[in-house]
Amino acid sequence: MYHSKITGLGFYVPENVVSNEHLSKLMDTTDEWIQERTGIKERRWIEEGSEDTSAIMGAKASKIAIERAGLTTDDIDFIVFATLSPDYYFPGCGVQIQEMLGMKTIGAIDIRNQCSGFVYALSTADQFIKTGMYKNILVIGSEYHSNGLDKTTRGRGVSVIFGDGAGACILSRTEDINKGILSSHLHSEGKYADKLIVSSPSIKHWVPEIIDSSGEDISYFPYMDGTFVFKNAIVRFSEVIMEGLLANNLSVSDIDLFIPHQANLRISQFVQHKFKLRDDQVYNNIMNYGNTTAASIIIALTETWEKGKIKDNDLIVLAAFGSGFTWGSVVIRW
Repeated sequence: MYHSKITGLGFYVPENVVSNEHLSKLMDTTDEWIQERTGIKERRWIEEGSEDTSAIMGAKASKIAIERAGLTTDDIDFIVFATLSPDYYFPGCGVQIQEMLGMKTIGAIDIRNQCSGFVYALSTADQFIKTGMYKNILVIGSEYHSNGLDKTTRGRGVSVIFGDGAGACILSRTEDINKGILSSHLHSEGKYADKLIVSSPSIKHWVPEIIDSSGEDISYFPYMDGTFVFKNAIVRFSEVIMEGLLANNLSVSDIDLFIPHQANLRISQFVQHKFKLRDDQVYNNIMNYGNTTAASIIIALTETWEKGKIKDNDLIVLAAFGSGFTWGSVVIRW
């Protein structure tokens, strides 16, 4: 059986920086209120009139990752694209990437697991490489949240959290069993699907609602039971981190770098405190980008690599929790 390792990383975020002070002009909120609850200081939102979409941002991040891997688009065998904000209801963004980058007629799939999307995408790509089916897989996480948020006081509990951006990596075959992805662990609990949801549009009523919707219909905007999500997140984060460590006969003391999904700085801090991790063992960038959902882990991983914070043989743990509920972890030996 083959193993897989990350050979190239890249990310892209829009130039438009949206501060908490800017949001206070759109809704009844303050910089202090937002930072106290989320840790976020600013986020990137696509400006009106920009060409950027989830697929286009994903393509921009992909070009960087492919170049850094020392590959060309002809070397890529498969595409896995994670997003909750695709350009179209269908088809998915994966096939758009194939066309945008001028690739051969390789396969492409889309992963719709929201905040856990990149963990699920990376795990999926890993399985394809382990079986020997593919050699180099492009894995993307990209989100265009800002165009679908309720930017009024009514929606402030959700809209202040999310940002736009994309990240990508190349997962390549290796025969070194001691390096690369050691294991991945995925879970779901659908009974809590309505705790973090966008209920419209849906196939059963999306056309009539779009035609007849009034300004009072908020089913198109994200809904989140924040307290309930927080309580579940800190439990599942801890469980899935330990699951990954135990599966590889490792302990918390072996972690060199923990990169959590950037959902809320308070969640990350709770997990860090529980596992007694030092500040230099945990990487957070939510304060600068907000929650970019499926893009958040890959953006953070790319930043840590660009800053020289990742060394050869480091043990890296990625973990995510989000809508579905879904959660998962990936353990990597760099």
